Amino acid sequence: MSRSLHDLLTAHRLTPAQRRIASYLAERAADAAALTSAELAQCTEVSQPSVTRFVALLGFDGYGEFRRYLRDASDEPATEGGNKFQAAIDADLRNLTALRAQLADETRLRSIAERLMASRPLVITGYRVSAAQAASFAYLARKIHPDVQLVTDAGSVFGDAVRHAHRRGAGVLVLFALPRYPRESAEALAQARSLGLRTLLVTDRPVSSLTPSADDVLHAGVASEFVFDSHAAVVSLSVALVEAMADAAGALARQRLEGFEDYAADQDLFLPD
Repeated sequence: MSRSLHDLLTAHRLTPAQRRIASYLAERAADAAALTSAELAQCTEVSQPSVTRFVALLGFDGYGEFRRYLRDASDEPATEGGNKFQAAIDADLRNLTALRAQLADETRLRSIAERLMASRPLVITGYRVSAAQAASFAYLARKIHPDVQLVTDAGSVFGDAVRHAHRRGAGVLVLFALPRYPRESAEALAQARSLGLRTLLVTDRPVSSLTPSADDVLHAGVASEFVFDSHAAVVSLSVALVEAMADAAGALARQRLEGFEDYAADQDLFLPD
């Protein structure tokens, strides 16, 4: 794949169907240059309207212009070697490197962690693909924090839960919002702030449609080379935040961790190594 085609395909937020097209182009751009839009749709197992929307998203006036671009791009020097799986890992490594540089100044992460530990309960939420990241963070945070409430229902159910948490003394809502951002994420931030809760947004970039609505933002990039995003750097950021929470909790964290280990041994929860 040429450098210009690589840059073009990675410069846009793509739907899963569009990523199927992009993946095919990354491996067979020269072949694709000879295909009609209907043939490209058939080869990538998407609809022809998906191809049309994909071409428009990339900024071309029509499929004919896009096909001419592919012919020209096929003559350009290729990007660094490796298959598409290696390219995706390379993208994860770039995101992790950027996160490492970002965490060189740990002051802000530790300040946020202290606020999370002070919130009783601590409310954590996320929707669609972000629900999995929210659940993973909540699972780890419960090992440190004495009162974590995970809410992955939206609408009135979320409203009931966050109001109840606020009455119990919650001071912070943590929202995970990774692409593509569900509308419920914006609504959750608005409801939490209307109650006076401080909001922490864990997301993929420092500026988006959601960031103006959050009090604090932590971000780590996602890799978009596959049909679905890889959240490797976001996982690392989540674990780093839990570590900072453990540091903030001090003796309380040690007691809770030791208590869990005693319980796990008593109940024989885990298989031997």
